[in-house]
Amino acid sequence: MLLIILTLIVTFLSALYLTPYVKKFAIAIGATDKPNYRKVHQKIMPRMGGLAIFLAFLIGFVISRPEDTQASSWWIIVGAFIIILTGAFDDRFELSPKLKLAGQISAAAIVVILGNVQVNFINLPFGGTVEFGYFSIPLTIIWIIAITNAINLIDGLDGLAAGVSSIALITISGMAFIKGDFFVATVGAILLVSILGFLRYNFHPAQIFMGDTGALFLGFMISVLSLMGFKNVTLISLVIPIIILGVPISDTIFAIIRRLVNKQPLSAPDKSHLHHCLLRLGFSHQQTVLIIYALASLFGLAALIFSMSTQWGAIIVITIVLLAVELIVEAIGLVNKDYKPIINFVRSKWNMQERNE
Repeated sequence: MLLIILTLIVTFLSALYLTPYVKKFAIAIGATDKPNYRKVHQKIMPRMGGLAIFLAFLIGFVISRPEDTQASSWWIIVGAFIIILTGAFDDRFELSPKLKLAGQISAAAIVVILGNVQVNFINLPFGGTVEFGYFSIPLTIIWIIAITNAINLIDGLDGLAAGVSSIALITISGMAFIKGDFFVATVGAILLVSILGFLRYNFHPAQIFMGDTGALFLGFMISVLSLMGFKNVTLISLVIPIIILGVPISDTIFAIIRRLVNKQPLSAPDKSHLHHCLLRLGFSHQQTVLIIYALASLFGLAALIFSMSTQWGAIIVITIVLLAVELIVEAIGLVNKDYKPIINFVRSKWNMQERNE
C-alpha cells in the first residue's frame, strides 16, 4: 500500500513537472491549435499535452509494476504507445481520418489479440449464455475504437475531457477495488493522478490542450480498463461501463442521430455537441464544464447503484437513466431545436387536461 501511495505522489508530481516542458516542445515543433469557426478558444494554443499525461503515467506504471493475472499489461503499454504516436502526429500534421483510424485499429488489435483482452461471452440475466466465438475479437476492437473516439469528441473545452475522464476513472478504479481487481484499480489510479497533474494547466483558462495525443490516449486506456474490469460477466453487469461513460457515449450517439436527422455526412464536423449547446444557452465556459462534470458524476453514481441492484432494480435504474438522458437532450437541443418528442407529448397532454378542466 505504501508503494502505491508513493507511486501516486511521484506520478502526480511528474505530470506537474513535465507539462510545462511539453508545452514548450509543442510550440517549438508547431503542434498548435489555431482558432476557427468550430473552436471556442480565441488564440493559438499549444496542444500535444497528452504527452505529459502519458510520460507521467509511464513513470508510475514502471515504479509500481502492477501484477496482471492476464499477463496483458505490457501489451497495453505497446498499444498506448501506438495511440500516443497517432495522436502526436495528428496534433502536428493533422492526419487524415483513415490514418488516424488505422493507428487506433493497430493499437486495439495488439491489446485484443496479443494481450488477450476480449469479451468472449455474456451470461444473460434470466438464464443462458451468449458465446461470441470469432466475433469476440472484432466486437472488442470496435468497443475500444468507439470509446477512444467518444472521449476525443468531448474534448472541446478547457479541462472537459480531462475532468470527465477523471470521473470515469474514479468510478472504474473504485468498483475494481471493491471487486478485488487490483490491477485495474492500480492502473486506473495511476492514470487518474497523471490527468489531475496535467489538469492544473488545462483547466479554464487553459495554458495547454491535451490534443489528440491526450484524448485518444485517455479514451484508449479507459476503454481497455473498463473491459478488463467488467468483461465476461452478465449482460446486466456489462452495461456498467456504458453507464460510467454515459456523457461521451451519449454525446457521440446523438451526434450521429443529429447528422442523420439533418442529412449530413457522419464525419461532418459541427458545433452542436453537448458543450456547444450549453454555451448557447448562456452558460459560461467554466459553468459548462462544471455542469458536464456533474452529469458525469451522476452517471458514475448511477453505475454504482446499478452494480448493487437486483436484476429488476437494474432495469429500473437503466430506464430512469435513459429517460433522463432523453429529457436533457431535448431540453438543450442536442439533436436540433425541434427534436422534443417527450416534452411535446407531455405538453400536449397537459394542455388537453387544462382544456377539459
